[in-house]
Amino acid sequence: MGKCSREPKNPTKSCKAKGSNIRVHFKNTREIAHAIWKLPLVKAKRYLEDVLGHKQAIPFTRFFRGVERIAQAKSRHSNGQGRWLVKSARLILNLLKNAGSNAEVKGLDVDSYSVYML
Repeated sequence: MGKCSREPKNPTKSCKAKGSNIRVHFKNTREIAHAIWKLPLVKAKRYLEDVLGHKQAIPFTRFFRGVERIAQAKSRHSNGQGRWLVKSARLILNLLKNAGSNAEVKGLDVDSYSVYML
């Protein structure tokens, strides 16, 4: 595995996934990571699949200049500004699937895992 900025408290009960040389916008990917932080792994995957299907939007909380207001972003306790970030959502969804597979290889319960340290 690659080097992380911070190691988990209990490495035997955690798993990692890494992507390198990926061509996505940092600001969009940051907003997705903020939206799925502390969500269970199953809910995070379902949320990103809904983003890909334009059923839910990613709310913008930090980098929101020039972002349009949409009704779907209001349901996530935001200021109403959001977008459907397809390319970044597809990348994060693949990383979450990879992390789930790594957890299964370690023999850990995937259903009880949450997303931390993105």
